[in-house]
Amino acid sequence: MTATTRREHDVAVIGGGLVGSAIAWGLARLGRRVAILDEGDVAYRASRGNFALVWVQSKGLGMPAYAGWTRRSSDSWQGFADTLRADTGIDVAFARPGGFTLALSERELETRVDQLKRLHNQPGVRELGYEVMDPTALSRFLPGLGPEVAGGVYCPLDGHANSPRLLRALHTALDRMGATFLQGATVTGIERRDGAFVVSRAGAAPVAAGKIVVAAGNGNKALGAMVGLDVPVRPQRGQIVVTEKVAPFLKHPIVTIRQTDEGGVMLGDSLEEVGFDDATRTGVTGTIASRAVRMFPMLGKLNVVRTWAALRVMTPDGFPIYMQSASHPGAFVATCHSGVTLAAAHALHLAPLIDAGGLPAEFDPFHGRRFDVPAPV
Repeated sequence: MTATTRREHDVAVIGGGLVGSAIAWGLARLGRRVAILDEGDVAYRASRGNFALVWVQSKGLGMPAYAGWTRRSSDSWQGFADTLRADTGIDVAFARPGGFTLALSERELETRVDQLKRLHNQPGVRELGYEVMDPTALSRFLPGLGPEVAGGVYCPLDGHANSPRLLRALHTALDRMGATFLQGATVTGIERRDGAFVVSRAGAAPVAAGKIVVAAGNGNKALGAMVGLDVPVRPQRGQIVVTEKVAPFLKHPIVTIRQTDEGGVMLGDSLEEVGFDDATRTGVTGTIASRAVRMFPMLGKLNVVRTWAALRVMTPDGFPIYMQSASHPGAFVATCHSGVTLAAAHALHLAPLIDAGGLPAEFDPFHGRRFDVPAPV
């Protein structure tokens, strides 16, 4: 082994967004020497464009294991946030007051309630304690509700956080624990050499580590293939509108509307299959704003100060992929589109499993082999 490929790290995490950083933080807390390899701001970074919900009520229809995993993360989030604050002094503004999904028609409400009933009818899914409310009941929690709101669903397990601060807190904590950040270079290859994984990077020195975690979002498809893993992910665009800061009026997050701890109101509700196009479109943002104003008319009086689009990391069924390579033992992949919601689970529960060297049977539903089905004839 040459000096440039000497094994200097226990684990190399490829991807410095919320997924990779949460896993890296969990590993560093266990005393591991961690390197975080990040492409830099040229990457399509979902972490800088998310809606920052810690959401439970809609997760797991079609995969009961995901419902349990999401709830486990939500239940762990307060301790996770408290630890980050104690370690870094950064308040990530986590709150779990319960969240709402609002419907602008009886049909929307019926569809939502039917989805929740089917989710709960799945084997092993715990009760969420959700409540279906009419407009009168909703108005006790949501002042300024518009007359077009037909009803809604409340779930006490839902919350939200300040995601830019979360990423800063993770990076700050990692730096204080001695983790190594290697930024600004694209990974071009991963190979097994002399008992270590050697990661080649464009224009930079290679990195050697005992384990590899591929957590690079939409880059996981190409990177996973380097360690024998098929990671079928695609980008899905979401657009967000942000208003000027106003006095607090919305304590509870809504799946498409939330007031941040800093006062601005975030609006977002788009699922667009446009490839790697992360440009905003006024037609979509206009529809987002229109629905928000129908729910809360006072929003129509506020100035819009920012809009942006970002690319979710989507699998064919929308659920996460967690797996270890059979051909390259010690190489793991973590892919999901809920990096904020699942941050606590990744840091406190997934990282120790990676450190121990394998994923237990309870993670089998998340394996990519679920997509290995014969094509129709």
